[in-house]
Amino acid sequence: MPLKVNIKPGERFVVNGAVMVAGNKGASLILQNEATILLGKDIMQEEDANTPAKRIYFSILLMYLDETGRRSYYPAFMKLIEEFMEATTFNEVRKTLLHIVQDANASRFYRALKTCKALINYESEMIAYSKNQGSAPDLALLRTAEEGN
Repeated sequence: MPLKVNIKPGERFVVNGAVMVAGNKGASLILQNEATILLGKDIMQEEDANTPAKRIYFSILLMYLDETGRRSYYPAFMKLIEEFMEATTFNEVRKTLLHIVQDANASRFYRALKTCKALINYESEMIAYSKNQGSAPDLALLRTAEEGN
């Protein structure tokens, strides 16, 4: 089944490893077969992978974009997952990490990225909470991401 993707004007996106930029009026792409596509909002630079969840996201991103080098990124990905598992006692976080691993093992990298974004949001709330002692982060953020899987 074809996939239609709308690209905003000037937005960067990647299709099968080729980095492209939409023109002044944007673009509408219809993918007729399997392709690796990533929109600008989902792209992360290595220097931005500065937290545990973001490092996991970046490792998934590498596996998603580099099919030929995929196996070489997997050990680092699993090490990051294991370290996060050891650092948390929250069952919802652990379940989320397991969903990410299951998706990565099944080569559902885009889904793994989407779930990892929820983990990044939760992690950001945890960091803000620890700095400000504001309201506690809501674990429902993670449950919502899992329900989409």
